Amino acid sequence: MNTITRRRFLEATALAGLSAVAVGQAQTAGPKPARIRIGQIGTGHAHAAGKMETMRKLDEFEVVGVVEPDADRRAAAEKSKTYDGVPWMTEDQLLNAPGLQAVAVETTVKDLVPTATRCIAAGKHIHLDKPGGESLPAFKALLDDAMRRKLTVQMGYMFRYNPAFLLCFQLLREGALGEVFSIDTAMSKFLGPSERQGLLPYRGGSMFELGCHVIDAVITILGHPDKVTPHRRSVSAIGDGWSDNDLAVFDYPRATATVRSSMVEVDGGSRRNFIVCGTKGTLQIQPLEAPAARLALNTPHGEFKKGYQDVKFPHAGGRYDGDFADLAKVIRGEKALAFTPEHDFTVQETLLLACGLPLG
Repeated sequence: MNTITRRRFLEATALAGLSAVAVGQAQTAGPKPARIRIGQIGTGHAHAAGKMETMRKLDEFEVVGVVEPDADRRAAAEKSKTYDGVPWMTEDQLLNAPGLQAVAVETTVKDLVPTATRCIAAGKHIHLDKPGGESLPAFKALLDDAMRRKLTVQMGYMFRYNPAFLLCFQLLREGALGEVFSIDTAMSKFLGPSERQGLLPYRGGSMFELGCHVIDAVITILGHPDKVTPHRRSVSAIGDGWSDNDLAVFDYPRATATVRSSMVEVDGGSRRNFIVCGTKGTLQIQPLEAPAARLALNTPHGEFKKGYQDVKFPHAGGRYDGDFADLAKVIRGEKALAFTPEHDFTVQETLLLACGLPLG
């Protein structure tokens, strides 16, 4: 068993630009900068409550308010401790709140890009939850406007700051795994009838809802694919025709990648995995949260030995801590976001192709 060292973990976080605070190391010098005033629009996204809890607990942020125009969703949120004490506002009130710098966009998927577009037009940085809608032109227009206004769009793909993925990216940068020739990954769960009903309007099926997270990591490693071939199936006994058993194959000049995503796998969350095979080594991450990994190398690398070994990771805080700690540094001008608009566009384009959806 190899428990990844603190030094190695901090090195691995460098790609995503995590601060020491983001990995649990206390700041020791200099006055604290002013807190960033941030708000949230929407409570309908599956990640909305977790994002609010993260913003409220981090010293970097001051939560100004939350917006939820849907009466039923607001009533439900008002009963939750997550939103206890947070002022409720209209969208106009929030976007015009004195000193507001950023907004977490956590609406239902159909409203994500339109809402984000209004936030950018109002001059605010945004954390935009996934995926970036079903219209590639609308998503591109959002990114283009943000670039013109020199504003940040941080996408909410949840493995960007995951310590096992950060180690993977770092090993690849160091050449420890060699040239990647294969990535295989699965991102599944079991979805009950009521949850499934809420996803029926989205034509991309399971790949759109879940597969997007690991597609983001595939693009980080291999870049734009030459070809994407979707394989879509509806296998549930419910018989609604919704695509719940999806596979996409990505072709590259010297590599292939497969992404599987289903909504019918018993305890599918436990089998979620990400396997990168290179000419010098293989890294298998499973489970993805809290992560564990197996690493095989043809020669020793740092503290890692030749052959297979299990890797454990130090606790890195909550699921979204890294995202928002990094966003704070970007907003303060301390660094650039590691994930560029070009990257985000490629992820969105590839996702739509993997879902068999049009790009127009």
